[in-house]
Amino acid sequence: MVAGKALAIDEFATAIAQWQRAAGRNNLPWQNSHDPYRIWLSEIMLQQTQVSTAIGYYERFLKRFPTVQALAQATQDEVMPYWAGLGYYARARNLHQCAREICETHGGQFPHEAEQIMQLPGIGRSTAAAIAAFAYGKRDPIMDGNVKRVFTRYFGIFGDPATRATERRLWETAQKVLDAAPPDLDMTAYTQGLMDLGASLCSRGQPNCAACPLAASCYACVESRQADLPVRKRKKQVEERECAMLILQSDGRILLERRPSRGIWGGLWSLPQYDDAHALRETCRNMGLTADDTCRMAGLRHTFSHFKLNIEPWHVEAGATVLAEPRTDQAWIAIRDLASAALPAPVRKILAGLFQAAA
Repeated sequence: MVAGKALAIDEFATAIAQWQRAAGRNNLPWQNSHDPYRIWLSEIMLQQTQVSTAIGYYERFLKRFPTVQALAQATQDEVMPYWAGLGYYARARNLHQCAREICETHGGQFPHEAEQIMQLPGIGRSTAAAIAAFAYGKRDPIMDGNVKRVFTRYFGIFGDPATRATERRLWETAQKVLDAAPPDLDMTAYTQGLMDLGASLCSRGQPNCAACPLAASCYACVESRQADLPVRKRKKQVEERECAMLILQSDGRILLERRPSRGIWGGLWSLPQYDDAHALRETCRNMGLTADDTCRMAGLRHTFSHFKLNIEPWHVEAGATVLAEPRTDQAWIAIRDLASAALPAPVRKILAGLFQAAA
């Protein structure tokens, strides 16, 4: 435990801001900027995504869409390839819709107040507060998973953080901290510090209390209750689903289908998907093709947040184009162009096993 006196609530925010400036993350590509577009993009990408993964996507996205105006002027088809593989594709669709609303309704400028920002598509209370804090220095509390861990441990807040009652208590506590903080509080350092502290020192598995600036008065540290907080929700059994995917190759091209805008991989291009191998083989027979056991490839399991999908790929080659005029949600894509197509990560992995150009 770090030696020192226990912190009063009016010292909590200052201690975190001081720690962040000295020991927090200060060299991420979206830091040291007050541009709300860059801040917003990073906040959306970091939802359900590790920092190390988000950095590459962030830099490529900004290179193609350097301003909110550039994003608003693009089509969804132009946007999705820069999100492919990042998952949770509703984020990308909301990002695009939000950029258009900012340009059409707000003259291309982000609102300055968190309450106004959270009215935009795909932006919740915590994200809106983070944008307002980083871009404009506004004093609004945030509450993501890392912050919940810091608050439940420090203040000894029991109860599942996902429940409405516990979440309300966490938000109320976060607001009390800001109300008690000095008027000159560095909101950028404090907001970033909460995220950094939860992501590094106050980790779930092995918190490093010895280096924590809050340890002397942290309930969980003083009472040795780190493993009990935050309260773990009861694990549900993960559902498993099966499907077969058709890799139909003809004349140097692959048949792809656009996924519906809602649901997994919404808006991306994927392989035609079937409930099972029988349905896939029946489709091939109707096209005059044979899908025998030599066409079956090694299976692939992909894990989503709420289920696991077991994919059985089938590679069928046709001597000539078998669908001269595919459906409106289908397209023949040249194998050499697969690398730039907006493909889900497991589909890209399957195709990369067959075609180097898809990697």
